[in-house]
Amino acid sequence: MTDTYLNLVNTGLTKKLAKKLGLPRPVPLVRWKPGQPLVAGPVLVVGSEHSEKDADAVATTLLEWDLDVRRTVEPGQRYAGVVVVLTGIQHPDELGGPVLSVGGMLREQLAPAGRVVTLSRPAVADDAPAVAAARQGVDGILRSLAKELRGGSTGNGIVLSDGVGVGAPSVLGALRFFLSTRSAFVDGQLLTVDSPAGSVPQDWERPLVGRVAVVTGAARGIGAAIAETLARDGATVVVVDVPAAGESLAQVANRVRGTALQLDITAPDAGERIVEHAVKRHGRIDVVVHNAGILRDKLLANMKRDRWDSVIAVNIAAQLRINEQLLTSGEFTHEPRIVSLASTSGIAGNRGQTNYGASKAGVIGMVRATAPLLTAFGGTANAVAPGFIETDMTARIPRVPREVARRASSLQQGGKPVDVAETVAFLVSPAAGGIVGRTLRVCGQNLVGQ
Repeated sequence: MTDTYLNLVNTGLTKKLAKKLGLPRPVPLVRWKPGQPLVAGPVLVVGSEHSEKDADAVATTLLEWDLDVRRTVEPGQRYAGVVVVLTGIQHPDELGGPVLSVGGMLREQLAPAGRVVTLSRPAVADDAPAVAAARQGVDGILRSLAKELRGGSTGNGIVLSDGVGVGAPSVLGALRFFLSTRSAFVDGQLLTVDSPAGSVPQDWERPLVGRVAVVTGAARGIGAAIAETLARDGATVVVVDVPAAGESLAQVANRVRGTALQLDITAPDAGERIVEHAVKRHGRIDVVVHNAGILRDKLLANMKRDRWDSVIAVNIAAQLRINEQLLTSGEFTHEPRIVSLASTSGIAGNRGQTNYGASKAGVIGMVRATAPLLTAFGGTANAVAPGFIETDMTARIPRVPREVARRASSLQQGGKPVDVAETVAFLVSPAAGGIVGRTLRVCGQNLVGQ
């Protein structure tokens, strides 16, 4: 689906007119392509008073990635990325130094599509009040900063739980993801790394080689994009969708050089059939992406039981049943990964979507409770919550609400299916093994206060 307004304010005479009138001018986002460098320019690394050791370690890692790393702001230098290390902060008084040093260079020295990433630790009940205040303050800084960035730039944060060092695989994986253009539509998010588990892939561009992944609802849209992205990253992919979508499903399977399974995921034996197909055709099953979902919107006052039940059945009950069958199959034991598609509607709610909101909030609760069941096998369960994504479904929204939804995010535009797919690909990778039961939003920061 084409964003006509975005195209108009970035080309020719209409670009000049929009600038003269002071109209919002969203910048077309730069998205990753194979072979592209991790970042296109120098990366600045700064640290707070008690975080210098961690800042040095981060800078050393970036140098090992062949990046141009700077430790101080240099006049006239433009930076593709800025990493602010605040892991050792002890008091809110310490926030001003590193944060203001970065703030002073953002307007003129952060390159278009630049990246700002914070590294911090969570405020917990056992912290001294000053420590908790400082750590929680980082959240407010990051979310507010992300709303100020322009030019397609984003700000995101990595939160390191106790016992997790800056060199942990999932910290490195998250840092690469947030610095790269793979995270083009992820903005204003704080992602917690729960443990030092996970592993650094031999090839960062093809981390899924040797893995077998199943994607439901894969005949079109976001599901097809997920299948294509996982295949690009080296996975063998099984695409699943209802028999009515068989022709489109076969086309996707051919594109990714995988196999297709026509299946209604609400069938009582859906999980068993998925496992049987993957193991019989490909020898194993490592990754399941629950993408299939439906909408049956109606105000609650007008909601009929069939609309309610159908959404719950597809969007959450089927996932619960399939997960149970995966866990009891004896086959889902090789550092397994589950990623479920939630939605910002399950976080903030949406008018006319009580059934959908219930199902997507349910997904968030489900992955949180399912994740501990997988840790014994080195596995994880997480969720991705898209906001406004340009799909056939959102194309059917009336024009005015559609435009409002596009401009409501910090990036002032809708995302693409590939933005969701890139986030899923990161979460199913070996380097995300320490991220457990979390929900990462892909929404361009489109919720007030989130």
